[in-house]
Amino acid sequence: MVAKLGGIHHVAIICSDYSRSKAFYNKLLGMEIVAENYRPERQSWKLDLQLADGSKVELFSFPNPPARPSQPEAQGLRHLAFRVTNLADYVAYLTANGVSVEPVRVDEYTGKSFTFFQDPDGLPLELYQQ
Repeated sequence: MVAKLGGIHHVAIICSDYSRSKAFYNKLLGMEIVAENYRPERQSWKLDLQLADGSKVELFSFPNPPARPSQPEAQGLRHLAFRVTNLADYVAYLTANGVSVEPVRVDEYTGKSFTFFQDPDGLPLELYQQ
């Protein structure tokens, strides 16, 4: 028997400025705050955010985290992609809120539209139209 994964439960992100990233993911992107805890022994915040489908993003703060290459072609996590139903509307929303968004492209294999933008720490985020 082969074990099968049921889906992605969460993605963890370490940010450089907790308040700025919390506002970005909660206020701008609209992720619901499920829990927020300060861990004094680690001098660290842990914020649990939830998307409409139940998947989660964990946002962490740590004192002086090392920088990480974040360009899409760097080794490691390439990007975090979010499903959207109307890409043009979401691009307009982000742009109106001061977020720089790359030109929309079309996936050569699926024919679906997508684009990239960055979080406050430069983490590449993708919007992919369903």
